[in-house]
Amino acid sequence: MILEYIIIFIYTICLLLIFLYSLAQLNLLVNYLKYRNREDNSPKFDFTQPEEIPFVTIQLPVYNELYVMKRLLKNIAKIDYPIAKLEIQVLDDSTDESVAMTAKHIKKIQDLGIDIQHIRRTNRQGFKAGALKEGLKTAKGEFIAIFDADFLPKKDWLYKTVPYFKDENIGVVQTRWSHINRNYSTLTRIQAFMLDAHFTLEQVGRNSKGHFINFNGTAGIWRKECIYDAGNWQGDTLTEDIDLSYRAQLNKWKFKYLENVETPAELPVIISAARSQQFRWNKGGAENFQKMIKRIITNKSVSFKTKVHGLLHLLNSSMFTCIFLVAILSIPMLYIKNEYAHLKNYFYVMSFFVISSLIFFVCYWHMYKNIYGGGFVKFFKYIGAFFTFFSVAMGFSLHNTIAVLEGHLGKKSEFVRTPKFNIKTIKDGWKNNKYIKKKPSVHVILEGLLAIYFVFGMYSAFVVGDQGGDFGLFPFHLMLFIGFSYVFFKSIFSKA
Repeated sequence: MILEYIIIFIYTICLLLIFLYSLAQLNLLVNYLKYRNREDNSPKFDFTQPEEIPFVTIQLPVYNELYVMKRLLKNIAKIDYPIAKLEIQVLDDSTDESVAMTAKHIKKIQDLGIDIQHIRRTNRQGFKAGALKEGLKTAKGEFIAIFDADFLPKKDWLYKTVPYFKDENIGVVQTRWSHINRNYSTLTRIQAFMLDAHFTLEQVGRNSKGHFINFNGTAGIWRKECIYDAGNWQGDTLTEDIDLSYRAQLNKWKFKYLENVETPAELPVIISAARSQQFRWNKGGAENFQKMIKRIITNKSVSFKTKVHGLLHLLNSSMFTCIFLVAILSIPMLYIKNEYAHLKNYFYVMSFFVISSLIFFVCYWHMYKNIYGGGFVKFFKYIGAFFTFFSVAMGFSLHNTIAVLEGHLGKKSEFVRTPKFNIKTIKDGWKNNKYIKKKPSVHVILEGLLAIYFVFGMYSAFVVGDQGGDFGLFPFHLMLFIGFSYVFFKSIFSKA
């Protein structure tokens, strides 16, 4: 009976943590609905007065981006801003033939009279953070805009963001990501679903109440003074953007989030690329929790509610660990429930926690409605999108749990870039992309075994108990089977 009580204890703690996280999401939804349509009366630079237009540096940190460099540079060259007050830094750590191609296109842009520099390092120390820090040494701009290689800011992007720095307390202006290949495949739709939730209810919900938000690594602009004041870029975590964001806000800098300013980008189209990106984000979140927890808790100028939201924000990725444990333990719990009658009341209480899923369902509906529109037909489509997202997200839970544990335990790893493809339609090919990881991770085998494990969970629903089965967890196990099967087969057969 000792083992059973250990299982019950771990299962209960995980359900409680997921419930607390869902309540935090619900609070963000309330904030979002309350503030998203409020008129913005923030002070802004008057760009009709030339003396109010500040100098801006655009930084493009790139590493082996053969397929998107031409598109990136062509797009950046179209940015509308006074040429005398604009500088572009291509922070190129590449080690392949893309270097020569990049240099060629930079020369063409220079011939147009645009101040663009090709900055190379002899090593990748600090990875992206190191490249940004190196570029900052010679950056002429008072403000530093950053775009990853797969982002395509619109020509008026600077005119929509820079004016907000009129407020001298603003350290960062962050814009919302949009997706040029949202409907390319099931995988891209799932990623878009996840990111849309972050860039609507989470960013607006936190920012509207002055809680910590994060610069998202790209599609945002920093005040250079803020970067230096917060301790500059540091490469000791895999998410240098979250790290610097929290250090800046703990130093009382304000962040401005612009939901209505979209910056288009390309989503990963193959699962190996999505896996590497998810691993980096989730491990980096755990690393930053370990790095920041003491500073957040002991900072006397930060309110209790902001501290709670900040810690839950940094523990966002750690929720995958709770989801994974609940999933694994749900089958033993099914047997415990039907074996020990004296625990009946406990299981009645535990059934309450299905409300966590209902809260997520309601929160994400408002995000979905904001992007696709409301109505019965859209709601019906949303139901399918939500359960597809939820199933595949759970299918990633083993992969992401490993990332989270490595982050919390301090295991260091290389910054693995996400390969880009320059793909917009299903007709575009990607199989010859030289950056694709060819060999699946050993974790994929475990994901396949977990798919079989949850088949056993569905079978168990028919055989436990004396009343013809117990089907309360059957939908949960079905979703887990679908999720792990999807991740397994895509990882094996997509040649990714």
